[in-house]
Amino acid sequence: MPGLSERNTETRAIVTGGAQGIGLAIATRLVEEGCRAVTLVGRSREKGARAVAELERLGAEAIFVSADVSDPAGCERAVGSALDRFGHVNALVNAAASSARGSLVETTPELFDHLFNTNVRGPLFLMRGLVKHLLAEKKPGSIVNVLSMSAHCGQDFLTAYSASKGALAVLTKNVAHSHRRDRIRCNAVLPGWMDTPGEAAVQQKWHGAAADWLEKAEAAQPMGQLVKPVQLASLVAYMISPEAGVMTGSLVDYDQNVAGALD
Repeated sequence: MPGLSERNTETRAIVTGGAQGIGLAIATRLVEEGCRAVTLVGRSREKGARAVAELERLGAEAIFVSADVSDPAGCERAVGSALDRFGHVNALVNAAASSARGSLVETTPELFDHLFNTNVRGPLFLMRGLVKHLLAEKKPGSIVNVLSMSAHCGQDFLTAYSASKGALAVLTKNVAHSHRRDRIRCNAVLPGWMDTPGEAAVQQKWHGAAADWLEKAEAAQPMGQLVKPVQLASLVAYMISPEAGVMTGSLVDYDQNVAGALD
């Protein structure tokens, strides 16, 4: 069995949300495990350039594609750019997402469309692009979608967000079932509350959080921390890699709180 530095040597990956936070942590872990071709997809060219430089310092060939994943044309361009640069791509991590707030009565048609376009339509068309390529090449591949524990229910201020993640959970299983005989695997991780730059911005924007919000939040958790991107990245890199074997259609909770349990 290969060591960690060899686990993903054959992986050529597209990682959305790859310029920071969860996406960058996953891309970095893939490179540490031997991946040498990475396409990062995001909105900020400045952050993308820094992320590319970081991955190149680790020995990978990396590019950044500035695209809005809520737009199918942006998804098509992202996959096309990866194929133009590397010739072949066999892995996709859908880490980009919006967690805009809104209860049932607060959810407008615009908010609903924003969340579903970003969190469901985007991953669908990115998967479509990769799968079409893999079918044409008659090659295997692997997809991991980053969901949320909110897919099980979610808080009252995350109604449309939770629904979008639930939809992506079903889409993950459907794609896994549809393409298992093509040796294309599709799985998902459902992290709980995470410590990311994006979450810090969300806490400040939507909840008026003080500077010490993270310290207080972690003190209240059963294991004394929020989920860290580097921890989640290890699991995603394994699920992408050939070492995951026949694993497909799996929705893996990654949290210290157990769905369905009552204190």
